[in-house]
Amino acid sequence: QVQLAESGGGLVQAGGSLRLSCAPSIRTFSRYAMAWFRQAPGKEREFVAVGRWSGGLTDYADSVKGRFTIFKDNAKSTVNLQMNNLKPEDTGVYYCAAGPIISRLTVPYDYWGQGTQVTVSS
Repeated sequence: QVQLAESGGGLVQAGGSLRLSCAPSIRTFSRYAMAWFRQAPGKEREFVAVGRWSGGLTDYADSVKGRFTIFKDNAKSTVNLQMNNLKPEDTGVYYCAAGPIISRLTVPYDYWGQGTQVTVSS
């Protein structure tokens, strides 16, 4: 069983930046695909970014490509999402997820965090 704890959400103006952090309960998670999803009110959960560092692979949703970066902090054993040039449409609850394969779908991910709120004001 892997537990995931997100942090770093908050309120920011459009054009600003936030960094989200996901701390898995296991120290070595390179064999997992670690992803970020988000869910806006009244909408389905959608893929944001994923990384699997055993293969050096990352993938991003088109809507965040060039603005968001997913990366692993080896010193802190966390997976982070650096979000720059934020837009009001980035508002939502952001969830960290872990699973065996890289996917843009929610189904393959076995473990989920509780989520952290990101609100971008215009």
